[in-house]
Amino acid sequence: MRVTACELPHEPNVLAAAWAKLCEHSWRHESELVLLPELAMVEPLWDAPAFDAARWERAEEASERWLALLRELHARQVIGTGPITIGGKRYNQGFCWSASDGLRPLRRKFHLPSQPGEWETRWFDRGDAEFPEFRSGELVFGLNICSELWALESYAGYAAGDAQVIFAPRATAAATVAKWLAVGVVAAVRSGAYCVSSNRVDAAGNCGGVGWIISPDGTILATTSAATPCITVDLDLAAPAAARRSYPRYLFNGPGPTAAQGDFAERRRIA
Repeated sequence: MRVTACELPHEPNVLAAAWAKLCEHSWRHESELVLLPELAMVEPLWDAPAFDAARWERAEEASERWLALLRELHARQVIGTGPITIGGKRYNQGFCWSASDGLRPLRRKFHLPSQPGEWETRWFDRGDAEFPEFRSGELVFGLNICSELWALESYAGYAAGDAQVIFAPRATAAATVAKWLAVGVVAAVRSGAYCVSSNRVDAAGNCGGVGWIISPDGTILATTSAATPCITVDLDLAAPAAARRSYPRYLFNGPGPTAAQGDFAERRRIA
């Protein structure tokens, strides 16, 4: 499967050109799936310590407008997250869009930071504590939204199941790139799946770009940069199954999935 990761700004004066470049890249490389950053194209609400209902409403409206433009990517599928209000609660919800089926909701972010510049608990309600596998055609994947890359316990579940890719949309600072890339490698190696991440980017460095595509053995296949904001790699979807039979996964999974692991994987699988 041909997958594209990227880095995108949110400021209107630069977003239009960056979006056009991503669309052109996706079309030219015949991308089958594009991963967007966390809350792509939405202003960073969470930088403010006090909730503002008007800002939230504008963010939801902006997200809806951009979702209507996903066809411009010419990709079969697009994965990302967006702000949404459900039953009076506000969530950062993952989605999978396809040209054939439209928008499909995924899990909602559970692990929310609460510190200067990252006041997510004041803007979002906690979502789904579980990290299930999702299936879309031939692809089986997990979704760990930004801070949830540090939910290391989720990788054991992916390793015991059928996940081929862990998608990780991010909004992380330029100063912390090294540690995020390190946890991306851990995610791939421990789960035996590819790890694909796209990040927001801004001039101040509050979000620092550097999306990545990492192989199941921890090899960094490609990263984005200011000069190369979009990357595309062909993923061998058969590779994760073989990876789970190799070190270090077999230490935990055994030479083959046990009956209990098989039952656990089945309970996690979402058709």
